[in-house]
Amino acid sequence: MSPVSNERTEQTEQYGGLLENRMRLTLEIFDAVRAVFPTGKPVGVRIWATDWVDGGWGIDQSVALATVLKRRGCSFIDVSSGGLSTLQKIHVAPGYQVPFAGRIKRDAGIATMAAGMVTEPEQAEAIVASEQADMVALARAMLYDPRWPWHAAAKLGAQVDAPPQYWRGHTQEHKNLFSDELPGQR
Repeated sequence: MSPVSNERTEQTEQYGGLLENRMRLTLEIFDAVRAVFPTGKPVGVRIWATDWVDGGWGIDQSVALATVLKRRGCSFIDVSSGGLSTLQKIHVAPGYQVPFAGRIKRDAGIATMAAGMVTEPEQAEAIVASEQADMVALARAMLYDPRWPWHAAAKLGAQVDAPPQYWRGHTQEHKNLFSDELPGQR
């Protein structure tokens, strides 16, 4: 979709040039998936909100794409960014991509998943609580700590559903981490 990598300039080229044409492949793939996936189940799309390159794909195009996807039955947009060009100028900091998810959520009126150096439970909680996004992606944090959700629940005073085999694996400090019932038994 990015004009940085999609160098088709012919206005008659169905996948290049105009924004509508550059969005076409993504929309066709979404329509094909939505057509075969059960109606009551959500289908989301991961996009990058910006190339971080002057003249590249940007947040306004992302809002336009998310708006069209919502009309076609998309349930949520997973918002990432960059990675296309060596010319990109990314200002990396904790939560650096979260504002993009917030803008798409607000302007396109669709649920979003934020990403981008979200590593702390309080940070993830604040993003959702302040309605900057509806969900938070934790890829790198989960690679580093596969039990991140358990540790986050313990830190935030929540409980985790887990099979009985795990119930004795809590620490003394967090002895109420696991619920006493299996999911579906409540």
